[in-house]
Amino acid sequence: MVAVVADDELDAMFAALTDPTRRSILTRLSTGDATVNELAAPFDISLQAVSKHIQVLEHAGLITRSRHRQTRPCRLNTARCATAANWIENNVAVWTDRFDRLEQHLDNLQNPTSPRK
Repeated sequence: MVAVVADDELDAMFAALTDPTRRSILTRLSTGDATVNELAAPFDISLQAVSKHIQVLEHAGLITRSRHRQTRPCRLNTARCATAANWIENNVAVWTDRFDRLEQHLDNLQNPTSPRK
């Protein structure tokens, strides 16, 4: 079953993915939940800058935040990431089919007597 996602939701997801810092944060979260401080550790940027990246990812629905005692750990939203991946896979399939049909058509134009595939 393919989830239907509004264009503005996809736009937000893909816009969030354009930044290498945000992609690194998602990669880190793929190994488990982490706090903002833990996510900020490998970067040479301010905690405030990392927080802004996290807000973008959260707005795009790629991560969620919860409360656990005094911390607000971030968690990868795998369902939302799967939605983006499915959109890409569906479009790859569509374009692969189109290119295959174009290749067959061009082959038929160059070799009109060859048997049709």
